[in-house]
This record gives sequence, structure tokens and C-alpha cells, in this order.
Amino acid sequence: MATVTASHILVKHAGSRRPSSWRTPTITRSAEEAVSTLEAARARIAAGEVGFAELASSLSDCSSARGGGDLGAFGRGAMQAPFEEATFGLAVGEMSGIVKTDSGYHIILRTA
Repeated sequence: MATVTASHILVKHAGSRRPSSWRTPTITRSAEEAVSTLEAARARIAAGEVGFAELASSLSDCSSARGGGDLGAFGRGAMQAPFEEATFGLAVGEMSGIVKTDSGYHIILRTA
């Protein structure tokens, strides 16, 4: 497979590569708080309480939040290695566990 298509929710923390986002000029939450936030988000999505895109729009620190977390299609070498490995390892429609990168923590939904 040459490319995958995915959406994600990124929660940054004070130790992230760039601890700011479109929502917050300076992110001060701890890494543990970021993980807790994503654990709760993942549980809500898995329980059917809220859709992935809806939660990405309100929670994600990535500018892709404006599009429900949609990153579009990408191939190998386009993303940070842990993110890429997790995404290529998912089946279409499958949601990842929490994935750590230099940018912060992510939940990934493979869409194609």
C-alpha cells in the first residue's frame, strides 16, 4: 500500500516540540494530563457518545481540527515515525491507542 488516509486528535503538552496551537498560544498541561485527556476522549468515541470528527474539532491542538482531524492521504516518510507506523498498522475504520510523537499525543482513525 502506497498511501493511507487518516484523521487524528492531537493533544500537546508543555514538553511538546511546539507547545502552542491554533486554540492556545501557550500550552502548559503536563504529558500526563494530555494522556488522560486522550484516554477519556477515546473512551467516549468507543462508547458511541461522540463522533471522532466532532471531538477532533473541539479537542485537537492540530490545525486539522477545523476539518474534523482529517489529514488526507499520505505515504511513508510524510509523518513522524511513530505516527506513521501506527497509522499503517491500522485497518480501515480502526482507531489507534494513544501514540506518542515529538508533537504530543495522538489518537488516530484510519479512514482509507
